Amino acid sequence: MKKTIDRELENKINKLKKERQAVILAHNYQLPEVQDIADYRGDSLELSRIAAKTAAKIVVFCGVHFMAETASILCPDKMIIVPDIHAGCPMANMITASDVKKLKEKHPDALVVSYVNTSAEVKAESDICCTSTNAVKVVNFLKDKYKEIIFIPDKYLADFVAKKTGKKLIFWNSYCPTHIKITAKDIINKKMFHPEAKVIVHPECLPDVVALADEVLSTGMMCKYVKEVKAKEFIIGTEVGLIYRLKKDNPGKEFYPASEAAVCPNMKRINLEKVLWSLEELKEEVRVPAQIREKAIRPIEEMLKIL
Repeated sequence: MKKTIDRELENKINKLKKERQAVILAHNYQLPEVQDIADYRGDSLELSRIAAKTAAKIVVFCGVHFMAETASILCPDKMIIVPDIHAGCPMANMITASDVKKLKEKHPDALVVSYVNTSAEVKAESDICCTSTNAVKVVNFLKDKYKEIIFIPDKYLADFVAKKTGKKLIFWNSYCPTHIKITAKDIINKKMFHPEAKVIVHPECLPDVVALADEVLSTGMMCKYVKEVKAKEFIIGTEVGLIYRLKKDNPGKEFYPASEAAVCPNMKRINLEKVLWSLEELKEEVRVPAQIREKAIRPIEEMLKIL
């Protein structure tokens, strides 16, 4: 019965999507059925850049709030809607524009590097953005030009970048509540049962988890890596939702979550019913005000210049 209901929902969504001239984007951590209904899957900035390139008038962004904001920043001519407006990011909420201003007052000569996992207001107070894919590259590009660099908000990504670049960074005390659920003990235990498996973890993980990894990669780079290497088994240290995509894209390989506890409840708020509702009602719209957008787009453009 469930499959019949899901098929009906999928048909309704696809029909309404065409009528609305809409495109559906799903982050790699979304529920399987949401990933399946999406036109594109990917990480946050990747999806926002896809949104900007499509001819669609409406973008249904299945992710968390800051991702929809980034899409709004990059394509203000489109309507960006999220199927659940309460899908937020705890890490992004751990820093405000006021916090960034205070940091800049304390370190007036420092450059502010802002992870894309931040609000539009925080981006607007930043000098340049980065992603988990390019954070090391961005800081390497800047480290000899600036005596001080403020890296916000994730202290564990900042720690990883500092070690990789040799640049002392000014951290902010924020973190991803999902990634810190993965422990070094989890990795050691999984490796005991799967000794041939490659250990791949996200740079938002704890430093002792990162130290045990064969590769430290963003979700997008994880997808690329597992396709290209000969290894057949992988221990995946990130939000468990990515494993669905990895299995679907690589049916001949095996994937094991580093920890079953690494579940982001905000990423799981969206389902097919909410996707259909968002297309029917065109809610909830996320639109970054022009005065914020004009400031927030600059650090994104600065990042794209050096990629």
